[in-house]
Amino acid sequence: FKSLIIFDYLHIFFSSGCAIIRPPRDGGIRYRGLTQEQIRSVQVLPVDYEIEYICRGNRVIVGPKVRKCLPDGTWTDLNQPPTLPLCKLRPLVQIRQPMKKLYIGALFPMSGGWPGGQACLPAAQMALDLVNKRTDILPDYELELIYYDSMCDPGEATKLLYDLLYTEPIKIVLMPGCSSVSTLVAEAARMWNLIVLSYGSSSPALSNRQRFPTFFRTHPSATLHNPTRVQLFQKWKWTKIATIQQTTEVFTSTLDDLEQRVKEAGIEISVRQSFLTDPAVAVKNLKRQDARIIVGLFYETEARKVFCEVYKEKLYGKKYVWFLIGWYADNWFKIKDPSINCTVEQMTEAVEGHVTTEIVMLNPETVRGASNLTSQEFLAQLMSKLGGKNPEETGGFQEAPLAYDAVWALALALNKTVGPLKAKGRRLEDFNYNNKDITAEIYRALNTSSFEGVSGHVVFDAQGSRMAWTLIEQLQGGSYKKIGYFDMTKGNLSWYGNDRWIGSDPPADQTVVIQKFRYLSQKLFVSVSVFAGLGILMGIVCLTFNIYNSNVRYIQNSQPYLNNMTAVGCMMALAAVFPLGIDGLHVRNSQFPVVCQFRLWLLGLGFSLAYGSMFTKIWWVHTVFTKKDEKKDKRKQHLEPWKLYATVGVLLVIDILSLMIWQIVDPLHITVEKFTKEAPKGDVDQLIEPLLQHCSSEKMNTWLGVVYGYKGLLLLLGIFLAYETKSVSTEKINDHRAVGMAIYNVSVLCMITAPVTMILSSKQDASFAFASLAIIFSVYITLVVLFVPKMRRLITRGEWQSDQQETMKTGSSTNNNDEEKSRQLERENKELQKIIQEKEERVSELRNQLSERQALRYPLPASDKHSLPPTFSNSSTLYQPDGKINRNNCHPGRLQLLYK
Repeated sequence: FKSLIIFDYLHIFFSSGCAIIRPPRDGGIRYRGLTQEQIRSVQVLPVDYEIEYICRGNRVIVGPKVRKCLPDGTWTDLNQPPTLPLCKLRPLVQIRQPMKKLYIGALFPMSGGWPGGQACLPAAQMALDLVNKRTDILPDYELELIYYDSMCDPGEATKLLYDLLYTEPIKIVLMPGCSSVSTLVAEAARMWNLIVLSYGSSSPALSNRQRFPTFFRTHPSATLHNPTRVQLFQKWKWTKIATIQQTTEVFTSTLDDLEQRVKEAGIEISVRQSFLTDPAVAVKNLKRQDARIIVGLFYETEARKVFCEVYKEKLYGKKYVWFLIGWYADNWFKIKDPSINCTVEQMTEAVEGHVTTEIVMLNPETVRGASNLTSQEFLAQLMSKLGGKNPEETGGFQEAPLAYDAVWALALALNKTVGPLKAKGRRLEDFNYNNKDITAEIYRALNTSSFEGVSGHVVFDAQGSRMAWTLIEQLQGGSYKKIGYFDMTKGNLSWYGNDRWIGSDPPADQTVVIQKFRYLSQKLFVSVSVFAGLGILMGIVCLTFNIYNSNVRYIQNSQPYLNNMTAVGCMMALAAVFPLGIDGLHVRNSQFPVVCQFRLWLLGLGFSLAYGSMFTKIWWVHTVFTKKDEKKDKRKQHLEPWKLYATVGVLLVIDILSLMIWQIVDPLHITVEKFTKEAPKGDVDQLIEPLLQHCSSEKMNTWLGVVYGYKGLLLLLGIFLAYETKSVSTEKINDHRAVGMAIYNVSVLCMITAPVTMILSSKQDASFAFASLAIIFSVYITLVVLFVPKMRRLITRGEWQSDQQETMKTGSSTNNNDEEKSRQLERENKELQKIIQEKEERVSELRNQLSERQALRYPLPASDKHSLPPTFSNSSTLYQPDGKINRNNCHPGRLQLLYK
């Protein structure tokens, strides 16, 4: 009934009111007092009518929730954004979970030999407060420190460690202080799968990963001085140093580390001396062995003893540099010591110019690191937390930045492990002393830590030790001056450039050695080159002669093509003399390997062509003319030249392949041979070291052994074949005796030259002279023996004229036709011999038959047995006494066949 009244009321005031509004998306409008049918039929709502916006489901109104119709026909808040309400999802209400705690078991020495906890504990608590306030570092966790006073006593630390391990709650990490306590804790911690992070341990023994597998420390090891020393050695280009140490464990382990580092850097420790109480003998040994750059490792009291002896031995000045530890008092050499008998002035003179290294525990740069504090801001807050105590009277004040950064290193490492552990279904709060997986993740995160702290860049080496900056100072005019810093983590040396030396430059690490190359005598090279050039000219003349007279029968019977190969090989061998004499005086080092290649290839291929062609001739003569009787028919066979060329080709291919394999697998390169140093006249602090360049490869001796072995066998075989064929005579190779003589000379010279040149390789002039003259003599002898007799015969007998004229008349095919006729006659002669043998056997058989018939037909008495009938008186006309057929009884056709 009420809705009907309202509906009538709306119709009455239809002309005044507000137009109906569409509902928002994902929502609607509540019209008070109207049904759905009425809402559909009404277009205008009356003045002062209110509508309410509503949203579906888990959505809320964004904008005005209720609007009222105004007299001017508008709705309220239409000018306020948004003009229409929006329905958005209702935000979820986040309920903060309670923070989970992770506990750190710490031992701070508040008293004892090193009361470092007095300043280190407040610094660690400062870091914990900042870490727990950070929402980006361990947001679901809170770190809490449970600590005890170890008094820097291993016995007390044992009791406290027991309490930490067997008292709830479980500690996820242990943080001990001084070295003796850290050694105990770190060695035991691996049995409980605990990571140990120390802030005040410097003993080098703690860098043993086998003994302390889970140990890390933000305090640098005492060996941290060594990388700085190595960096300075390299800066000043020193490659040779000496050491002197006091015989204690800390200095021995530090020196062992230094020895390993300088070895990796290519620096040699030439002298290593040690002493227990009296350094006099050790200093004298340094002087006697010409030590120049000396590293000293000893305590302050022993340092005064050492430098008193240094003054006495004059082991100081412009030729010497001493490296000492930087934690001595600034006036340590001026303190009166009854154990030495040197004055302050003498000590000051002896120590002048020495260099010290000291670990930096506070970042000298104004850098905001992981904690968003600079080193100076950290010191100001620490002083405030200490309540104004005097830093010099507060134990561990110098190491406080290391404790502060230790907490930050731990927090960042734990934060880094959250993700990997979650992927494995693990959490940090699940840690217990039997859980190796979480320990491994924490170890991995700490091992890869790298961030900027108030003590500098924090990073750990492979042994878990902190790598930090090192301060470098030099004693100049009796006071220490900062000359640089070294950041081991980045290998960055910050150098001020104010180092000062007694001389003009840093001294040399040893007597200055001037390197001087030895080169081949140019007079010798020019002289030998002239002979080699003349030999090449002689080879050209011989080659031209042989080619021009190749149609002469005498030249043809000497296999001219093989002789041409010999001449070409000789010229190549002579050409190898020129690169043999080229050294660093003529070409740059980058071009020297090319010269080496020319030497090898010219000499190798020249030998193969020259000796290979002569070897082929003598081989063929031996093969054909020294066989048994059953193979003598081969002597009459025609010599096929292609077989000779193929043999030379095989020898040449073997050489080419072997040289190619050599140069691909182990190419030749330049090597430098060093000789004994020589003292020049004048400055005694200098020596001259002669150098000599060689062509060599990694396995030079192996390759030379293979090549010399193969060539040596060929030479020996050539000598044997030449000896075996010295009495053979053949027209097919009419110069084989000359070839044999050439082989004798070449073989003897080669077998003598090869080992001698290897022995004389260090004497460039003798080696070159011996090798080049052997090549020249071999070539000269070969060319003279092979070609001069041919020239002499052709010139003295004039054979080249008659043979050339005949050749002009009969054509170039005369020799070939004669050879073909000769072969045909040989075949026919063999056929005739067979026929004659058959006929003789037949005649003998017929004679026997005829004798038997005559004996049966005319038997003779005993007395008349020696007389013959007249019929047989003319038997001699049929048979010759020697059983051969009479030429008169032969058929004319048979005669023609016999004499064909």
